[in-house]
Amino acid sequence: MNDLRADGRRVPQRWLARACALLLLSIFLAAHGLADGFSVCEQHKSSPSYFPDRWHWEWKRPEAVGLDARALQRAIDFALAHEGTGGSKNIRQYIMRSFAQEPLNDIIGPVKDRGEPNGLVVRHGYIVAEWGDTERVDMTFSVTKSYLSTVAGLALDRGLIADVHHRVRKYVPDETFDSAHNRKITWHHLLTQTSEWEGTLWGKPDWADRWRGQMRQLHEPGTHWQYNDVRVNILAYALLQVWRKPLPQVLKAQVMDPIGASNTWRWYGYRNSFVTIDGLRMQSVSGGGHWGGGMWIHSRDQARFGYMYLRRGRWKDRQVLSERWIDMATTPTPVKPTYGYMWWLNTDRKLFPSAPASDFFALGAGTNMIWIDPEHDLVVVVRWIDRRAIDGFIQRLLAAVEREE
Repeated sequence: MNDLRADGRRVPQRWLARACALLLLSIFLAAHGLADGFSVCEQHKSSPSYFPDRWHWEWKRPEAVGLDARALQRAIDFALAHEGTGGSKNIRQYIMRSFAQEPLNDIIGPVKDRGEPNGLVVRHGYIVAEWGDTERVDMTFSVTKSYLSTVAGLALDRGLIADVHHRVRKYVPDETFDSAHNRKITWHHLLTQTSEWEGTLWGKPDWADRWRGQMRQLHEPGTHWQYNDVRVNILAYALLQVWRKPLPQVLKAQVMDPIGASNTWRWYGYRNSFVTIDGLRMQSVSGGGHWGGGMWIHSRDQARFGYMYLRRGRWKDRQVLSERWIDMATTPTPVKPTYGYMWWLNTDRKLFPSAPASDFFALGAGTNMIWIDPEHDLVVVVRWIDRRAIDGFIQRLLAAVEREE
């Protein structure tokens, strides 16, 4: 079976396997006279998923959705016992300490001291566990990148970007992609963090985030993966040029309002990241909290966002984000198989061995995490857990899934 999409990316094998299984089931039922009009689409319609209303999210006891309550509590206790950021709630100090070895590491965006660890577990759409203050708005650091990726997906869905393999220079009318090196960069390169964009943005040169103790050489776009917030911020700037309106407004109207998110989340840039487009002054947001800014949001809104991805871009009767984009965003990058379009992937279970290979994650410093587990129909949000404890938490939580479920 050909597993290439029209955009040239490979469809994740898990989706091909799922489609093949449903097709074989349809053929079997028809051959034995049991189909009675059965189709994959009709089956989906006959068993709709639960979606919470804006002001009410239904709870269910763990046992009602196939979870062992005691094992679930052990997972929560483990998360609470392994607090992140070294236990410090002073985020300014945490940022300065984390990036002390980097040049030009001054904070240029807003920061906010964090709250206590918190999180929630959603199964089959219902909240089954919650701990801490899940309605406290906190910084999310690089979880922001998954929101930024989503805004790119919306642009593709609406035809504002015709093809992710188009060169970005075709869409941005200034010098940011004009050099011989930068003009080769495509949207695909930016989204996979393989762009190797060279330059200075908002006072931060690209090499400031590829220093790591020594200057690193440039590579051809698409051939080398590097986690680089300057290059993430150039994606945000390029998308601002495409949308011609602030990206938080786009995200609010196109995603957060349709999924019933609160009005308490904010998406910040830097004090010097304002531009003028069509005579209007607006801020280019940041893709993380490396130098401050980024997405500030509470755990319940994070869970809604994750649940929309678990339901393959759908919310109730609306396709908020195309299934095509979900597939593209969760397709492994060849030079970094555990990374997609600014989502972390558990390809070959290399990221977190205790989780299924089909799982994907939004991850940010601290650690902030949105964990999406299609195999077990789970969305889990965890705030301020030690990164080294994540796999242990996953192991304990999945131990709560009843075998017969």
